[in-house]
Order: sequence, then C-alpha cells, then structure tokens
Amino acid sequence: MSNFLIFVTGGIAAYKIPNLCRLLIKAGHNVKVGMTENATKFITPLTFESLTKNRVYIDDFLTDVEPDSIDHIDLIEWADKIIVAPCTANTISKIANGIGDNLVTSSMLVVKSKPVYIFPSMNTNMYENPFVQENIAKLRKLGYFVFEPDEGELACKTEGKGRLIEPEEIFNIVVEEKLKGVKFLVTLGPTKEGIDPVRFISNYSSGKMGYNIAKYIKDNGGEVFVVAGDVCLDLSPFSYVKIRSAEEMYNEVISRFSEYDILIMTAAVADYRVKNISDKKIKKNDETLLLELVKNKDILYEVSKVKNEKQVVVGFAAETDDLINNAMEKLNRKKLDMIVVNDVSRSDIGFGADENEVTIFLKNGENIRLSKQSKYLIAKHVVDVAYNILREKNE
Repeated sequence: MSNFLIFVTGGIAAYKIPNLCRLLIKAGHNVKVGMTENATKFITPLTFESLTKNRVYIDDFLTDVEPDSIDHIDLIEWADKIIVAPCTANTISKIANGIGDNLVTSSMLVVKSKPVYIFPSMNTNMYENPFVQENIAKLRKLGYFVFEPDEGELACKTEGKGRLIEPEEIFNIVVEEKLKGVKFLVTLGPTKEGIDPVRFISNYSSGKMGYNIAKYIKDNGGEVFVVAGDVCLDLSPFSYVKIRSAEEMYNEVISRFSEYDILIMTAAVADYRVKNISDKKIKKNDETLLLELVKNKDILYEVSKVKNEKQVVVGFAAETDDLINNAMEKLNRKKLDMIVVNDVSRSDIGFGADENEVTIFLKNGENIRLSKQSKYLIAKHVVDVAYNILREKNE
C-alpha cells in the first residue's frame, strides 16, 4: 500500500477532504495531512488527526512535538504520492513560481520525482484568470498532474467551472492501478567495459529516465524488475539486479525476458568492448595506446529472435544528429513495437538531466512528439503508449 500526503489549502471545499481520507484508509493506504493556516479556518486539524491517527502538520517551525524533524523535508521523503486538494489560486501561483512561505509551499520545493496531484477549487473568474491559467500550464509542463475542476454552483453563488471534484473521483485518480497484472522488465544506466583493473569505457547515462519509468509503473500498480548499470540512484523501491558490462546485461535480459509482458530498454549499452582486458594496470609508457575493440551483442536485436507476438518491446535511441532516420532504422531492424528518440547533444535534456524532450515512433508509422518536460511525465507517456499496444495485441 502507498503513503499518501494530502495538503489542504484555504478553500471551503476543504470539507470534502475527510471523506477522501476515509476512502484511502479504507483501501489500506497510509495518510498524513498538512494544512495551510487558512485551511484551519475552514476545518479543524483535529478532524484529520482523528481520521488518520497521525499528527496534522501546519507550522513548519513547530518543534515541540518532533524537535529533531524538519517537517517539509521529512513529509516528502515519507510520501509515495502527494495530493493538494483543494488547491487555491494563491497556492497554485506560489508552487508555479517557487515560493515557499508556508509548510505546503515549502514542501513543494523539496519534491523531485514523486507524483503530485493538484485539484484546483476557486471562483470561476479566478480560475479563468490568465495568470492562473498560465501558472497551471507551467505546472503541467514541469510534470505536476493538474486536474480540471467541476462545473456547477459555487459557494459564491455563481455558476461555472471551479468546484472541487468529488472525493470518490479524486480517489479513483490517485489510486489508479491500470497497470495491475502487467509485468515490466526495465533496463537503465550505462554499461562499463573494462580496459584493465582500474579503467573502463563507458558513457554519460545517469539512469534517470529508466528510473522514472520504473517508478511510474510501480505508482500505477504494475510489476517491475530493473536491470541496472552502475548508477547513483536508490533502487530499493524496486526488485532489481545490478550489472557492469554489456555482456552481463545481455545475459540478464535474455534469461528473464520470457517472463515479462513489456521490455523497456532505456539502458545505454556499449556497442564495443575491449578484446583483451589486461589483468594488470596498464602503465603510461608510449605517447599512444591502442585498444582493439570487438562488437557486443545487440540486445534488442537478439530479443527480437525470441519475442512472442503478444510481448511488447520498447527501445530508446540517444542520438546527436539525423534523429528520425536513425530512429526508424533501429525500429525496423530490431523489430521493435516503438522507439523513443532524444537528442543527447543538448545539455538541458537527456544524459544526467531531470527533463527530457522526445519523439515516440510507432511500428505503424505514427509518431508522438513530447515537448520538454520532467522525465516522470515523459515516463507516463512512454508507459501508457506501450500499455495500449499490449492491450491491442492481447484483445
């Protein structure tokens, strides 16, 4: 079960959130609540404490209860999913512009890769205000999930869009397990090809794209196993094995592939390895050092030989030029269902970055261009497309 952190801001729709807490707790999830000062004027913290059996967090500088904690950091580390509901125009604007002047907005500055679900609630004119819409668009681009409010009679007696959607609908959104029962094999990170006991050939892959894909799968109820190169990422949320060389990754993928529905191969696998690895450190003698390289097995090409008609295989192509032609050549030669291509010559996306900009090419000739956004949001699109292909194959 998941740890849900609910932030309640100062809107009259705060009265709906206790029911959301009940639904989550009844489903077996853990719930903690944080509130802005204004939210406490609409509903008391005691209500949430009674429901969740947890302290309600309001003042980030309160130290008499847990003196060793820093609430806005500890809460985000604890949470698997974060909900802001109701979310006022004021809080939307603060989050979008990096303002951290209370517990809720300070906490948002700590969030790095965890899913955040924002449910606006406000007067129709406020919601339609260009500044508010610009901030909502900015949040979506940054990877936050911002949902449209309902239409109807509002507390101010006007009619229009601005009502907080019902707790049951929020519950269905945040507890969505559409990937339940689907098994994913995900590769990530670089491989390292030894030269001698202290040197190797590798690349700049950080594994962040594959990590976000694995996280999105887990967040949505899927089963995921990760084959990881040498990365500085906390893989403890997943079942995983770490490898070093392209040969080790090949062996892990080929031996496991038949057990999985979808393979998503984000790993940056070395095309070549050193033919004769020295068992002793190579000393610096001559002006030049010649290394003889031999070709590694192409893992995706080898997978195509054993793939059955109901399995889905997704490749990634890190390119620096002629992106479309290179991607289509790999898609066809390796008999992939889809390939995701990105330009790694750019420093703001790709290797090591927290954002990406990609184009998804499908076997039927279609392509989906995704503008620059968080890798978690890119992961959502990639996994959702792969899942839809799987459903079509198994209908």
